[in-house]
This record gives sequence, C-alpha cells and structure tokens, in this order.
Amino acid sequence: MTDVIVGLDIGTSNIRVAIGEINEEDNVQIVGLATRPSSGVRNGTIINIEAVIASIKDAVEAAEQNAGLEVFSCVTAIGGSQVASYNSHGLAAVANKNHRSREITQQDKDNALESACATIIPLDRDFLHVIPQDFIVDGIGGIKDPIDMMGVRLETDVHIVTASKTSIQNVTSCVNRAGYELEKVWLKTLAQVQAVAHEDELDMGSILIDMGAGTTDVLVLNDGASVCSLSIPVGGNLVTNDISIEMGIPFNVAEKIKLEAGCCFEEALQTNYEVPIPGVGGRPPEMATQLDLCDIIQPRVEEIFSMVRNEIVHKTDLRRLDGNIILTGGGAQMPGVVELAQEVFGTSAVRPGIPENLGGSNDEYRKPEYATVIGLIQSQKKHCGGSDKSSRRNIQLSGKKDNPLKKFLKQWF
Repeated sequence: MTDVIVGLDIGTSNIRVAIGEINEEDNVQIVGLATRPSSGVRNGTIINIEAVIASIKDAVEAAEQNAGLEVFSCVTAIGGSQVASYNSHGLAAVANKNHRSREITQQDKDNALESACATIIPLDRDFLHVIPQDFIVDGIGGIKDPIDMMGVRLETDVHIVTASKTSIQNVTSCVNRAGYELEKVWLKTLAQVQAVAHEDELDMGSILIDMGAGTTDVLVLNDGASVCSLSIPVGGNLVTNDISIEMGIPFNVAEKIKLEAGCCFEEALQTNYEVPIPGVGGRPPEMATQLDLCDIIQPRVEEIFSMVRNEIVHKTDLRRLDGNIILTGGGAQMPGVVELAQEVFGTSAVRPGIPENLGGSNDEYRKPEYATVIGLIQSQKKHCGGSDKSSRRNIQLSGKKDNPLKKFLKQWF
C-alpha cells in the first residue's frame, strides 16, 4: 500500500478530483487529475443528490484511470452561503493552588480554545474549524504558541467557522453513496491558502478571493491566521447570464463565448476580433467584437469586486494589509481580471493563485481553478501527517509498496 490523499471539489459548474501520492521524502506528487461537468449543484449548494452522485463517480473514476489507483476515501470542501464565521475570545486559568504562575501545558491551551468555543450557535450548524489567531499570557499578546511559558492566565483570540449541518450531511451522503468514505470537510478558501499563499503573504496580511461560478468566497488573513471569511452570493454564472440576455442566446452558448473570447478589462484587450453569435429559432447568426463582450462583462465583475471590498471593510477593522490579493477559481483565469482587481482595490499587489509545482506527468493542476483540490491534499497531509487511515485506504493497483511516513507535521494554523 502507499500513502495517497484524494481531493474532491464539488463546484457549481465543475467537479474536480486530484490524487496526491506522498513519497518517502514526505513530498506530495500529483499522480491523477480529472474534471467533469457538475450537475445538481446551484450556487455551491447541492440541490439534486442523484445528479451529484453520478458526477462524483464520473470524476473520481476518470482520476483513478489517470493515476492507476483505486481510491476508497477522499477529503472535500464547502463554501458559499452554507458557511458562516465569527471571531471569539477564550480564557483559562493557569495558576496552581497557591495562585502562583507555572508552565503552560497543552491542556491549558486546549482549555482556552474550548472556552472560546463556548458560544451559542444555531442548532442547525456545526463547528467546522477553530483557528487560533493569537494567545495572550498575563496580558502580553502576540504569542503564537504559549506552551512552556510561565503564566497565571492564558487567553486566546480565535476565528470560528461553522457550517450548515444539512449541507455537511448532504455532501457526506453524496460521497458515501458514490462508493467512497469522506474523511474530512474543509472550508474551501482555507484549503486554497495551503496551495497558493506564501508564508510572508500570510504574515503581512492578504486577501484570497475564490471566483467561483455560483459564489465568490473570501478569506482575509493577517499575522499568519484567518481573521475573516465571507461569501458573496454571485459569481461567474451571473456574468454568463448577462451575456445570454444582452445577446439573446442560450446560457450554455453564452458560457462558451465567455470562456473563448471574454475579457473583463478593456485596457487589457490585446485584440478586438469578431466573435460569431449563433442565431436562435432560425435567426441568422450575427457578429460581435471582443469589445462588445467586454462592455457586458466588465461592469459585472467590477460589481463583484466592489461587493467584496465593501464586505471586508464592514466585517473587519483592518486598516492596512501589506501582502497580496490572491485570485483563485475559474473566474481568475479570465483575461483582464488582475488589472480590474487592481483598479477596484486601488493596489498593484494582485496576482493569480497558481498552485506550486508538485511534480507528476501532468501539470494541468497549475491553474487557479485547481487551487481547491491541490489545497485539500496539502491541508490533509499537514493535518494528519499523510499516513492516517484515509490515505491507507487508497490502494495502488500496481502493488508497489512504500514505507510509512516518518514525520508527523503540525497543523498549519
């Protein structure tokens, strides 16, 4: 058997699967990759169980054939309106019976985190992540790991992410009925950070924007931790819908035209060639230019970025972020999107989120749209050390046997 982690991204327009193999040097290599059209998902939420099951089977089987592996388990991610988050504060007494300071232990740290989670959440929600932002020992903050420090009182600030119980149950049901075991559910943007963000970007403060088809999800990071996560209920499908209405063509035709000739920033247009617009109901086809398309696309994408900016200002008290704005998702591949984001946010520090080179015969995963599945593999590896029960259930058909991992990696946050 070999150490294998499978990432599954159930998106509004596509389902993507990546299979990562961990070698003896404790490095991940992408050995299988597949993308299939998604059915039964609207704005990131499952609305047709049977359609999603069929799409998952199709995508995973294609990735299995590509990798030469038979997989039995996977990790996946959720986002959109089914996720909510907030910041909380926890406190734990450290002093001994004589009210004197002592060394802080892991149990004290856990007690402080449990105290931060002792908040009332709706009955229809579950905790998804509890991410420590900062620890405070006897009033002194800015501490990332308080263990072995002397103190009387330990406090912590955390970012708590909750998810709809129904959404988690639906995702779990789809994966299980497709024939696979679901090992863990991650916040989509949190997984993407592992794939595309650099450590200095996390420390200096950055914004990750996942430009999906149904929603636009955002994660704000500062001083190495998440400080805000939010979702805008609009995405690339709204842009496609505008093209469909303005040009009087079916949605699927508009999507194809958007992908082939779309640009969302006029000044980034390299050409202005004509695009054939098919006629409907016997109507003769017409011609439009790339500039005509840009006039439809640019206002909508600009509106999405403006909504993101306003929500960040509303939900955080951050006055300055010195890192980058990182764009992921399928929408991040549209020509002109970086330039438009620079204009809306008033900064040149904008870049596409491209996963690092992890090897493998196919480097197709080095695109913003694969940030989620690559991030899921890397997140699960760091969370579990890569040799947990989930990776052991995935068996290589060739019979090759690798040694177990020798290192146990700490969880990233």
